[in-house]
Amino acid sequence: MIKTILWDIDGTILNFQSAAENSLKNTFRKFGYGEITDELLHMYEGINDVYWCKLEKGEIKKEKLLVERFVEFFTKIGVETTHVKEFNQAYLNGLLDTVVFMPEAHETVKKLHPQYKQYIVTNGVKQLQRQKIAKAKIEEFFDGIFISDEIGHEKPQLEFFDYVFDRIETQNRDEIMIIGDSLTSDIAGGIHAGIHTCWYHPSNEENHSDIKPEFTVTSHLAFQELLKQL
Repeated sequence: MIKTILWDIDGTILNFQSAAENSLKNTFRKFGYGEITDELLHMYEGINDVYWCKLEKGEIKKEKLLVERFVEFFTKIGVETTHVKEFNQAYLNGLLDTVVFMPEAHETVKKLHPQYKQYIVTNGVKQLQRQKIAKAKIEEFFDGIFISDEIGHEKPQLEFFDYVFDRIETQNRDEIMIIGDSLTSDIAGGIHAGIHTCWYHPSNEENHSDIKPEFTVTSHLAFQELLKQL
């Protein structure tokens, strides 16, 4: 029986892609770089994903990631990199302008709150994540919030999960499940930590990776049904 749920937040509870696209478009205008096309957005997302994968593998520090992704992006599209640090900060601040939920996410965490212990586990930037959670008004549904910046380790590192397990009520790992949209962060981390894993995957595209989640759901309603079955 599952007693505790570890929730990823970006892309699982909150629609991070919408926030990121809106902030990037607005920050481009603010810095006088013009309009950013869908093609350029797609290019940036690819670069950004590579850097976050490096972070998960411990190959880069987050402070460097946040700047270097834009250095590479700007270099490829011919934009001067002199103000890249200021651009990154403005982009991060702009992420708070769009705080919207994934479909049925708010209703789900609210409904499950009386039945399960729920915790947020995120690799996001500390100050940004705290502000985002406050703006979303969801803290009341969770028994704790764990942010990699505060822990000193990132998902999927085992040290991140060990830190969490030392501070939550449920000690039997067979009673803990993580749900998240990232195979390399949430699911790989959960597998290595010896807990149940559920891949939140709304697009329902085929998984061609070597990381195999125990369960996959395409919606939050489906996740509720899965918990009932378990």
